[in-house]
Amino acid sequence: MRVFVTGAAGFIGRAVVQELLSHGHQVLGLARSDATAQAITKAGAEPHRGDLEDIESLKSGAKATDGVIHLAFIHDFSDYARSAAVDTAAIEAMGEAMAGTGKPLVIASGTLGMPKGKLATEDSEAERGTFFSGRALSADAVYALSKEHNVRGSVIRLSPTVHGVEDKAFVPMLANAAREKGFATYAGDGSVRWPAVHRLDAAVLFRLALEKGTAGATYNGVAEEGVPIKDIMTVIGKHLKVPVEGRPMNEAVEALGFLAYVLAMDNPTSSEKTQRELGWHPTQPGLLADMEANYFS
Repeated sequence: MRVFVTGAAGFIGRAVVQELLSHGHQVLGLARSDATAQAITKAGAEPHRGDLEDIESLKSGAKATDGVIHLAFIHDFSDYARSAAVDTAAIEAMGEAMAGTGKPLVIASGTLGMPKGKLATEDSEAERGTFFSGRALSADAVYALSKEHNVRGSVIRLSPTVHGVEDKAFVPMLANAAREKGFATYAGDGSVRWPAVHRLDAAVLFRLALEKGTAGATYNGVAEEGVPIKDIMTVIGKHLKVPVEGRPMNEAVEALGFLAYVLAMDNPTSSEKTQRELGWHPTQPGLLADMEANYFS
């Protein structure tokens, strides 16, 4: 299968490209710069110039291939609503180019959009009217394309921490904040839980959804249902040799800013249905073991 991958040169995208190539697929990767194009070429894929706001490049990439894996997202937390709107428009454009074909369109979403404080499943409805609920509109677009336009669309809700070597997201951001402040902190007692998945396991999941996912399906990219935030921060504190302290929310916000609110989201999530339906079985190290081995060397 020839697959159009947006975000092909990103942290997750690079793993997905290698997973696809190693299983006999060809990859056309969206490239917004010369450097990105070179990285995609070096990985063994073909670059396709454009970006998330270049609608015609997205349409032509989708038309030229047998399926799409959409990973790119503008991670601008200062204007998240706009980022989500760009994402939805990109999905609708690619879906328009794929309408009536039955081709697979697999998109990345997130578990943080689920109701908090109880175990979320693939059947859980996304929250509406919250900070991260803009991603739900992207998922809605995929469900509509699947139902009304004969696109085999599916949504993969990724854990807030997709970890592995070269991770630059939440965990490294928390470590950097601890290094700067001289202490590792979280709000409350640290019992809040985050699901986690290794990026190589996530890459396998995207391939399986592409190959045999069901139209309109939701899959959860979760290997560990809930790692306590206190445990994550304890590993950070140990390696940076700084104290680990639970603090009231106002003090955590002073230390971590926006990250404090994200750390306070209790987000346990199951992938039992995903594993059963797609035959996906995560095999990579868990988050804490990965942090111990690879995040502080």
